[in-house]
Amino acid sequence: MLIQTKGLKKTFTTRGKSVEAVRGVDLSVKEGEIFGLLGTNGAGKTTTLRMLATLIEPSAGEATVCGHDLLAAPAKVRQSIGYVGQAGGTWGEVSARAELVHQGRLYGMRKKDAAQRAGEVLQAFQLADFADRPSKTYSGGQRRRLDIALGIMHEPQLLFLDEPTTGLDPQSRAHMWEEVRRLRDWGTSVVLTTHYLDEADALCDRLVIVDEGAVVIEGTPAQLKQEVSGDLVLIGVNGDAPRAEELLRQRSFVREIESSEPDPAGIVTLRLYVDEGGSAVPLLLRELDAADISPISIELHRPSLDDVFLKQTGRSLRDE
Repeated sequence: MLIQTKGLKKTFTTRGKSVEAVRGVDLSVKEGEIFGLLGTNGAGKTTTLRMLATLIEPSAGEATVCGHDLLAAPAKVRQSIGYVGQAGGTWGEVSARAELVHQGRLYGMRKKDAAQRAGEVLQAFQLADFADRPSKTYSGGQRRRLDIALGIMHEPQLLFLDEPTTGLDPQSRAHMWEEVRRLRDWGTSVVLTTHYLDEADALCDRLVIVDEGAVVIEGTPAQLKQEVSGDLVLIGVNGDAPRAEELLRQRSFVREIESSEPDPAGIVTLRLYVDEGGSAVPLLLRELDAADISPISIELHRPSLDDVFLKQTGRSLRDE
């Protein structure tokens, strides 16, 4: 395993009070994969990443990263990894080429080798055409690509990306996804944090959902979505929600049913997990019609990671 953690914890003390930001996280990350930590802001994702990158020390637990003990050999861990934080680290007055060469020199490269490697990275991240302009003249997407280029300048085994596409427009996000996939194809394993459901689904070979400092479930996106029983049917009901819920709960093809709080218009959404959504919808409508209940809306969805998040935490990540 490229990363193995056991009982990793981090407690901060603020104004005399202890806050447990990470509560006993166990992770296993394989070589050659894109591994994701999916969760809301404040769930403990960034704190976990910063511990694994040796930027902060765990309060308890143990971990190995790239074969090195996190606490006993932090310098060896740092030589094996790259880290790109949320805020990035580019210096606006300096060109991409100069920053990359400087980064290589910090990792012990000779000047000639650093310049050659910088040229390769600039081409790979489509930065060569403006490589000698100050980075303050770059777009947000270009500066984010430069952030990642700096993170892999020394050819690390493993790259940590903290919310790599936050603040980017849709086109820049799509380009960033391509770059992350390319990193894996080059042989660099990637661990990223995200609160974007589509990003986790599209990019990650495996992922964990993190909530309130703990891992609640782990698997491939497909495996996690299989945890949700069947297809999802959403039925909007105004005024008859308790009666509709009781009626539909008795149907054999309904595996689970949950109801939301009323929205400002008083509409309650019933969430039904059913075996076969296509055949279940007509049957549900027939049952409601026979009971003289008129739904406001009805929708059929295949399971998504948000359905997994809702089932595991009781909250929707989209709402968060």
